[in-house]
Amino acid sequence: MNLILGIIIIFSCVIGGYLLEHGHLAALMQPVELLIIGGATFGAFLISHPMGVVKKAFGSIGSLFKGSSYNKDKYMELLALMYALFSKIRKDGLIAMEADIEDPEKSALFSQFPGVLHDHHALEFICDYFRLMVGGSMNAFEIENLMDVELESHHQEAHKPIAAIQGASDALPAMGIVAAVLGVVITMGAIGGPPEELGHKVGAALVGTMLGILLSYGIVGPIGTSLTHRSEEEAKFYICIKTCILAYLNGYAPQVAVEFGRKVLFSEIRPSFLELETHVKQKK
Repeated sequence: MNLILGIIIIFSCVIGGYLLEHGHLAALMQPVELLIIGGATFGAFLISHPMGVVKKAFGSIGSLFKGSSYNKDKYMELLALMYALFSKIRKDGLIAMEADIEDPEKSALFSQFPGVLHDHHALEFICDYFRLMVGGSMNAFEIENLMDVELESHHQEAHKPIAAIQGASDALPAMGIVAAVLGVVITMGAIGGPPEELGHKVGAALVGTMLGILLSYGIVGPIGTSLTHRSEEEAKFYICIKTCILAYLNGYAPQVAVEFGRKVLFSEIRPSFLELETHVKQKK
């Protein structure tokens, strides 16, 4: 939603201000300049990155049209799931968890938490570390080190499409200059023509420069920044899971372990102690 609203505001203000100064809208319609800038930037984008990163970069842009799923409700559900898992271990032992973590889609426990159940990567992360707990061959320190390695790899993978988009943003002003220089070359070839024709060609060249800068700093760059925020929100979700598990492995009671997880959340999505306590008791 913010993506669409932001684009509308940018173009409304830029074009509206231009028209208020009695500019002619037709002078901005330069499809050839847009072809040069867009095509050259996309070509450089393809050269710079493997196809897997290219696909992820374009796929990630689509996620910006939807609101973030990492909201207060999802964290309440995650913490309630952690509490339920820890409580079951404390009551029935680690072995009792085996059926739930091996096939969580058919687990009566996991089915109470559809928001986490439908998040494939988070669900896999949870189940993998509960399997290690059931195996009993690793202590809390070893599990924490393994989590850190996995989360670092996850961060690096998530950052690649973002870096690709930010690289395209950096390239756009330069491609705008390329389009402008080509426009000047064309203008020089028509130097003996009427002044109106020369003015049109110079204007088209300047529009190329303007488009490159506007697309970079107004559209593509902010998209990269927005995707960075989404990546950080996802990383925080995994850190919350990690914190809860490690707190439990270090001997804290289920209620205290989920409180550790609550404390790592940002203030705008963090439930209060009483909200969380009420919620987890309802899910028992």
